[in-house]
Amino acid sequence: MKYLIFSDIHSNLEALEAMLNHPVARKANRYLFLGDLVGYGPNPNEVINRFRDLNVSNHVRGNHDKVVADLESSSLFNPVAAFSAEWSKIQVSEENQGFLKDLPRGPVVVERFITLCHGSTFDEDYYVFSNFEAAESFKFMETAIGFFGHTHFPVMYLMRNEKIQSVPLSGDTRIRLDPNTRYLINPGSIGQPRDKNPMPSFVLFDVSKREIQFQRFQYNFRETQAKIRNAGLPEILASRIESGI
Repeated sequence: MKYLIFSDIHSNLEALEAMLNHPVARKANRYLFLGDLVGYGPNPNEVINRFRDLNVSNHVRGNHDKVVADLESSSLFNPVAAFSAEWSKIQVSEENQGFLKDLPRGPVVVERFITLCHGSTFDEDYYVFSNFEAAESFKFMETAIGFFGHTHFPVMYLMRNEKIQSVPLSGDTRIRLDPNTRYLINPGSIGQPRDKNPMPSFVLFDVSKREIQFQRFQYNFRETQAKIRNAGLPEILASRIESGI
């Protein structure tokens, strides 16, 4: 079994299509998604429709999904995030808003050995940026391996003998998993990378080999930028996908 794990599309249709057409992604038998279909980008409806066509095996909701679905207020977002969320509400069809409302809350356990969450295992909106925050997530994770999103930073946390190590994921990397180690892995973002690399990323998990393949890829971000500007969304949303911040 090969799982494709991806996160934080944020209404970026071009990046999503590029991922699905990538040779490594095409090896997957099943898709696992870590939340935030919408927000920021110019194509919320199109991304939701494409996602629904995929019949993703297991997924969780993100904080932007909740706000656009009117499950939570945008009042806690920064002004740019709030503006894009309120704009997205107007764009999204009634049917797709219902789909967003029905997205499951994390964590979700897959096949009894993988945990999926958006932020952390104990709070779906909590940001995991450090070893300390990862340690808290490990406490609430019942499986040996977990995947999370939300931060848009690709990274892997390892815990062995109660000690935690963080390993940034870069380039196109293959990592063999140690059966005596627990893992929390962030595949990075499809629609809006923030680790100063504008190339989106995902992870392919080969269960039989116990191997993680981290993959970055290119897409036509200029087309996405043009759509953002034509929609009247904040300029920072167009510029940041070019710089990866």
